[in-house]
Amino acid sequence: MTPDEIRQEILDILEDIAPDEDLSQLEDEVPFREQLELDSMDFLDIVMELRKRHRIQIPEEDYGELASMASTVRYLEPRMKDVQRAG
Repeated sequence: MTPDEIRQEILDILEDIAPDEDLSQLEDEVPFREQLELDSMDFLDIVMELRKRHRIQIPEEDYGELASMASTVRYLEPRMKDVQRAG
């Protein structure tokens, strides 16, 4: 997957987890928690969705890498380079 595809996948997951949030103004470098009403369970849901959709294993010690859109894309890009976007 390309960085743009990964970003879109994260947006899709965020839409599912927080359907009332306006994601159109999401800033890539600002932590999700500063922009969205996400609690730790919502954050865990993001990790679980990535696992379910793409079989991506994210160790707990790496959760901090998923703080913002930019850091999430950077973290996932090498792990998802051979993953095809679901149709």
